[in-house]
Amino acid sequence: MMDRGKTGEGGEESAILIPLHEARRERQNALVSFDRRELDQILRVYGRMVAANEWRDYAIDHLSDRAVFSVFRRASETPLFQIVKDPKLAKKQGAFSVVAAGGLILKRGHELARVLGIFDKKLKLVHQA
Repeated sequence: MMDRGKTGEGGEESAILIPLHEARRERQNALVSFDRRELDQILRVYGRMVAANEWRDYAIDHLSDRAVFSVFRRASETPLFQIVKDPKLAKKQGAFSVVAAGGLILKRGHELARVLGIFDKKLKLVHQA
């Protein structure tokens, strides 16, 4: 992003300044995405759930404000779960969350591995007497 140019005196190189409003505009136009490490963690859980015959399909959406990894039982249905990365919440509640089909946030946190831990537990049926 920095162009180098020759100065008038002595032929030394100097950096050309970029106006702040241009740098902000470029950052705002960038899409939020999962990095390689995050995607590796998510796909590891996805593979385990496919092997257990729980999930069958997925979709990844990179939006301007968040990235979403949606998992499906069948491609024609609504997602069972969505793993969301929202950088605006990084300093507050945590950038990562797992959202159920009805919109209920099951887990939220700063570390993706801890948030994905929700899929490690087997849900058990509780009988009330």
